[in-house]
Amino acid sequence: MTTPAAWQGILDDDENILWQGRPDGAVKWKPGNFFTLIFGLFFAGFALFWMIAAAQGGGVFWMFGLIHFFIGLGIAIGPPFYNAWRRRHTWYTLTDKRAFIATDLPVIGRKLESYPIDAGTILTYEAGEPATIHFAKKTKRGKNGTYTVDVGFERIAGGAEVYRLLRNIQKADT
Repeated sequence: MTTPAAWQGILDDDENILWQGRPDGAVKWKPGNFFTLIFGLFFAGFALFWMIAAAQGGGVFWMFGLIHFFIGLGIAIGPPFYNAWRRRHTWYTLTDKRAFIATDLPVIGRKLESYPIDAGTILTYEAGEPATIHFAKKTKRGKNGTYTVDVGFERIAGGAEVYRLLRNIQKADT
């Protein structure tokens, strides 16, 4: 199989693309989003109450509450919408050696991450339509130290077939 021109210099000479796809870009509410939704709405509601009270005093001082109001709305509805937006700018590729995750985000730019797949790779499969398959972990730094996040193909169609391909790669590596 010939390597597509866009992959020249990225793939090894003996590496072949098995599957390419994109994640579902729909907004997905997770249980953790409800806490931020409640907190954000409370924050925005308090800012709105403050702006109304400040506006009754006259002048433009009430406008200082606008930033807090919009921050509250961002906290409330930001995470599920940001995750959907990020997925809409993501592409996945699976070869017979590696899994690639490509992103093209405004301001951040283009990024291509590669994760080797071998017999020692721990796979987790979340069945459903769309399905999610994790095959790596990444350590990130937060304000309270470091934390680990799962890495993989999120919310993909035909997840069972992609999982089967990953298992075949693992079997071929033994």
